[in-house]
Order: sequence, then structure tokens, then C-alpha cells
Amino acid sequence: SERIEQDADEMTRDVLSVFGEACDNFDEMRTREGAKLAEDVRNRASEIERMVGEVETRSPERVKEYREKLLKNNIQEQSDKKRVYFAGSDILEAAGNNMSIDETRIVTEAAIYADKTAVDEETVRLRSHLQQLDGMLNEVKPVGRKLDFLVQEMNRETNTIGSKANDVSMAQIVVNIKSEIEKIREQIQNIE
Repeated sequence: SERIEQDADEMTRDVLSVFGEACDNFDEMRTREGAKLAEDVRNRASEIERMVGEVETRSPERVKEYREKLLKNNIQEQSDKKRVYFAGSDILEAAGNNMSIDETRIVTEAAIYADKTAVDEETVRLRSHLQQLDGMLNEVKPVGRKLDFLVQEMNRETNTIGSKANDVSMAQIVVNIKSEIEKIREQIQNIE
């Protein structure tokens, strides 16, 4: 083999040029990947926000259903005592004439139930976390650790909603929210 003499300055320029091009390509790739990650996380956050809306809609319905159940049980107790049987929507009219419904007890129990199962605070915080998430995705500095912490907080709020749900449809929504949060968590592991 023959040794070819090259100008050290020329070789340095060539190496630095190729190295600079490689770094530029690497940065462009990371920028594209980051944009795709941010888009995916935003889409999942949007889905979570939609499901939080479902929780907020369902929550007062549960309380109303519970109150109706209490009323029905009270009427049933009264009718069992008086051997009176009612059907359909005529219950209240017939009950008004023949029974003493303890409306105060029903209202009190429904209020206690509503307070015990209220998820307003959790949904407000979850929406706040979703806004923070969107803001962090717009930052140019590293936010990976902050995002990781934020996702933990979102998970906590969702778990609390789940523990208060006491309702099959809300429990299913909570499972779906947790699934989306987990997918976000997996994606942010790739964010610096």
C-alpha cells in the first residue's frame, strides 16, 4: 500500500463539513420526531378531555338516579307496610295520598351521596393538567421530567375519580382515560 499525503487543513474541513451535515440531519430528524410525538400526545389529551366531559355529564345523573332509588325504596317500604302496590309513574301520585314519604331523609341521604361521590375538583384539576401538558409541548427547552410528573398527577386525579365513581359507566370511562394516560406516559419517555 502506498501512503497518500493529504493536507491536514483540507482533511479537517472535509470531516467538519460531513460532521456538520450529519448533525443538521440528526437535528431535523429529532424535530420531525418531536413534532409527531407532540401531535400524538395532543390527540390523546384531546380524547381524555372529551372523556372528562362525559364524566362531568354522568356525575349529576348518578346523584339523580340515587335519589330516585331512595324514593322508590322508601315507597316500597311504605307499600309493604300498607300492602299497597303501585306501578310505573303513578307511584308518586298514589304515594302522596296514602303514604308518608320521608322526603327530608331522602334529600339528606342524596346530598351525602352527592358530596361523597362528587368529582368536580378532580375533573377541574385534570383539565388544568391537560392545559399544562399542551403548554409544555410548546416549549423548546427539555420538559421530559416535568411531563412525567404531570402524567403522574393526571393518573392520581383519574384514580380518585374512579374510586368515587360508584357507577359502571363512569368506571369504564375511567379505565379508558387511564389507558390514554398510559399511552401518553409511554410517548413522553422519548421526550428529552
